[in-house]
Amino acid sequence: MKNFVNFLISIIIAIWMVAIALISVQNATPISLRFLGFQSIQIPFGLMLAFSVAVGLLSAAVLQPLWRLGESQSRGDEDAEFFIDDEDF
Repeated sequence: MKNFVNFLISIIIAIWMVAIALISVQNATPISLRFLGFQSIQIPFGLMLAFSVAVGLLSAAVLQPLWRLGESQSRGDEDAEFFIDDEDF
């Protein structure tokens, strides 16, 4: 089952890569981004799209283990708070 999930994830990522490549080739017009009054240099739309997807994938890959670590620690604290020995009563 784990092999199937890995295969499915690989297929989804491959489809995204093909879609980004097609959009990049079709939209080669230069654009510049504006954020909080700052403006970037003009770069092709496809390059900006590919860069954004790469940053999103990498940040999700880095933050996912940290998120799970935080969840496991918070669950352990909550569970320990509710366990009371019956001998005390």
